[in-house]
Formats: sequence, C-alpha cells, structure tokens
Amino acid sequence: MSEQVSKVEKKRISILGCGWLGFPLAKRLLGSGITSVVKGSTTSEAKLDQFAAAGIDGYLLPLNPDAGLDATVSGSFFESDIIVISIPPRMSQNVAGNYSAQMRMVAEAIRQSPAKEVIFVSSTGVYRDLSQTAVEPDVQLPEHSAQPEMVAAENAIAALRPEKTVTILRLSGLLGYNRIPGKYVQGQKDMTTGDIPVNYIHRDDAAGAIQAIIRQGIQNETFNITAPFHPTRSEVYVDSCAQFGWEAPTFKIPEQHPAFKLISGDKFSKTYQYEFSYPDPLQFHYQLEDI
Repeated sequence: MSEQVSKVEKKRISILGCGWLGFPLAKRLLGSGITSVVKGSTTSEAKLDQFAAAGIDGYLLPLNPDAGLDATVSGSFFESDIIVISIPPRMSQNVAGNYSAQMRMVAEAIRQSPAKEVIFVSSTGVYRDLSQTAVEPDVQLPEHSAQPEMVAAENAIAALRPEKTVTILRLSGLLGYNRIPGKYVQGQKDMTTGDIPVNYIHRDDAAGAIQAIIRQGIQNETFNITAPFHPTRSEVYVDSCAQFGWEAPTFKIPEQHPAFKLISGDKFSKTYQYEFSYPDPLQFHYQLEDI
C-alpha cells in the first residue's frame, strides 16, 4: 500500500464541481497526504474565498455548451494529473440534452489536457425499478436506463478510454449532515412506499470511497457506491424524524407493491479495501447545519 501512496502523493487533483460533495472531498484529500495541490471549480464567485481559506485553488468555471469553456481558466484548471467530475445533473440548465452536452465539452477539455486519470460521479438512479438487485452491467446504454441522459454523460466521459483511465462511480442517494430524509416527508400521510428498501450513501463515505480509489488505483471500471445495509423507507423516515422531533409520516399497505431496486455494492467491496463509517442508513450522522 505504501508504494501505491508514493505514486500519487505528489499528483495534482482537480475537482470539477466543488460543491456539497466536492468541497469536503477536496478538504479530505488535502489532509490525506495524497496530494498537496487540489483545484476546485465553481459557478459561484462567492465560493472562491471559501476555497482559498481551505487551501483549495479555486476556479470560476461555468459549463455553458453554447458559449464553450473559457480557454484560459479551463486550461489551468485541467492542468492536473487526476480529474474528479462531481456535477449533478440538477445543477445544469433544465433543458433536455444540456447535461450530456456539458460532459461532452468537459471530455474534450480533458482529452487535450495532461490528465491521465478521471473519476466521474454518476448515480444509481440510472437503474430502473425492476424489483430486483441492480448490478453494474445492467445499464450500459441510455435506452437501458431510468435516466438516459446520465448514461449518455457517463459514456461521453468513458469515451476518453484508452488514452485516459476512467472510473465511473454510481452513487446511491447522498445523505448526511443537513440532508436528512425525514425533513422531506415529515407529516405526510398514507405513504405507500414504506416497505421498499433504501439505497443511500453517507457523504463521508462517498468522499472516503473516492479517496480510497485514488489511493489504491483508478481503474477502467464502473462501480456502485452504496451503504451495505438497506433498511426500509419507513424505518429511515421515522427514525430520522424522531431525531429532530418532527412529525413522522404515516404509511398504508398499497393495493399493489411498488416496484423497487436494491443496489449491489459488491463489486466495489471486492475490488477496493474500504471500511464504511456509516454502513447502516439507520445510523447516519445528521445535523441541521451543514459543515
């Protein structure tokens, strides 16, 4: 393991989308000994001071496919060894095709950069609700997916292979800190999805998994990143409401059981050594203020 660390500890890492996940990931990487240079992009000028205070080299980098990338800014930002792309589709304009167009633009910038390794943060939302366990080969093309544009974006970045090593990470629902599941359903009545299993990942573990992959070696593979345990929605909602004194939702038995998916994280666990801080969503750490 020490040999692997020595190979990456001086590498420059750029995080495209240094937001709710990217910012704590950047701080984690800076404190890990893996790198002494982390660059973070944002579309909000107000965040640049926050980046600087954390030791992150900040870049104001809008992703507008019509206007293209600012060559001066993007050229410096992508001048790194490892690129982590953490841009949720909801951050893009609400126009069909915009997100995949953004990622094609990003892929071209990476193609022209010296970067050799890429991590693309995707979502397990790409899997359809087929009432079965979902594994990575189940979705390879947009037409196989519940989120075709996300898969089109994955494929745009994956097309950088073989010149670049590209790992695609499909993260389950990101929770933790001020993202509290009960907050969004408190007081709701007669919910019919209480018995279906959840697929969640705590933000600390999402960042920790990415750090582990960088430390142990990026691969040309796709991995699901999900907490190993899958309690029911009703258990998670009631428990998280109780933590903050909110009115819990109520549930009823539906006439027909809703379709669901159970995300398998076995491929990641068999490939990388990583111990989850929060393997059970019923034990996730929450707080009203984010950090």
